[in-house]
Amino acid sequence: MDTRRLIAVIVLVPVLVSLALWAFAWPASRTAPRDLPLGVAGPPAAVARVEQRLAQREGAFELHRYADEAAARDAVEDRTVYGAVVTGGDGVKLLTASAASPAVAQSLRQAVTGQASATGSAVQVVDVVPAPGADPRGAALSASVLPLALAGIATGAVATLLGLRGLRAVLALVGAAALTGLVAAAIAHSWLGALTGDWWTVAGVFGLSTLAVAAGVAGLAALLGRAGLALGGAVMMLLGNPFSAASSAPEMLPEPAGVIGQWLPPGAGASLLRSVSFFDGAAATGPALTLAWWALLGLGAVLVGGALRRRTRGTIPAPDRAPAPAPVA
Repeated sequence: MDTRRLIAVIVLVPVLVSLALWAFAWPASRTAPRDLPLGVAGPPAAVARVEQRLAQREGAFELHRYADEAAARDAVEDRTVYGAVVTGGDGVKLLTASAASPAVAQSLRQAVTGQASATGSAVQVVDVVPAPGADPRGAALSASVLPLALAGIATGAVATLLGLRGLRAVLALVGAAALTGLVAAAIAHSWLGALTGDWWTVAGVFGLSTLAVAAGVAGLAALLGRAGLALGGAVMMLLGNPFSAASSAPEMLPEPAGVIGQWLPPGAGASLLRSVSFFDGAAATGPALTLAWWALLGLGAVLVGGALRRRTRGTIPAPDRAPAPAPVA
């Protein structure tokens, strides 16, 4: 038995390291625009030339046409596109939104200004929705993904290992997530100034993100036992965190990492934070529903798992006991 355990440890550690390296290093080393939504506006002939130049980067951009600069600006503010190229009598203007992703804004500047330089044109760059001055690179927001994921995993694991079941487990998960949301908002919003928008809304998003992770982990543990606990933690840490695209954008990750990341709480939470912090809630419905479903399904699984355990204990027959010997007269 000791030899088998020794071999299991020797084999398991390299496997876990390989999975972690793949999950974290693969998306980071393949970051590039892939069907990145980008608007174009201006006279038809000028727009056609811009589209032709952008099409040279095959598969990089998903182009959306707009009638004028005002419409393109509205699309950027609504998070329909990450930026827009506006052509007209004043030359070429690039609208960006560094609040949506500083990395994408920088990528768009390089792509558009580089092509314009080749034709001898100057590009005016306008940051329509800038990132906050306290965090111009979005480092604080992207750095918050891992602590929230760890907080959710730890909450789900502790509630499970302490033997909390049913409604008591649900109350523990919700209470811990709510308190985590308040603390996270106090740090990121009040102290660091990395997030703007309504303070209570930001705190609610932090809390919901934590609850979605915690409920997912605890729900799997309630249904599958220790295996579910390990599975939930691995999914949130090895897929949810590196595939969240918090430091770039889902369209910057290799397929299907970007899509998978938005289906998991860390990625959905980062997207929702950007929406409520910088864009007045624009494009918040999708990530909010994702977090809500994870939270509701996870809590439901906790309740179902607790009920099944109670039913199982109730149906276990009591051990047979031999009749007590009759007293000797």
